[in-house]
Amino acid sequence: MKARVQWLDGRAFVGESGSGHAVVMDGSPESGGRNIGVRPMEMLLLGLGGCTAFDIVMILERMREKVTALDIGLEAERATEDPKVFTHVKLVYKLKGHRLKPANVERAVNLSAEKYCSASLMIGKTAKIEHAWEIEDEASSD
Repeated sequence: MKARVQWLDGRAFVGESGSGHAVVMDGSPESGGRNIGVRPMEMLLLGLGGCTAFDIVMILERMREKVTALDIGLEAERATEDPKVFTHVKLVYKLKGHRLKPANVERAVNLSAEKYCSASLMIGKTAKIEHAWEIEDEASSD
């Protein structure tokens, strides 16, 4: 996997992934930025959310669960001293689907957290990661 980060000006940078996608990162005005992009640490948190979302959908589909929506809320706390690593992260998974089995949702969350989500396993080296989930059943047409 490769990536490239190029300085634009001030505290703004553009990151380009090896697959050719770009994202602007910037700092807050207090740190010399113009607030034109996501903060780098926010990017890490988004990466964690994307990684586990990918896992959850794939695992539940393999279980033949009928997932229709997934929303993950993430909240992180950081150390007050440098390096200001994440010290606590809470993920709340909100799933919608047709008669999703709670045991399968719990298993998918645990498999992602403990085995498949590389971002979760890396961030878990410095942070306590907490998972919660809720299911909203959608009326089935069958």
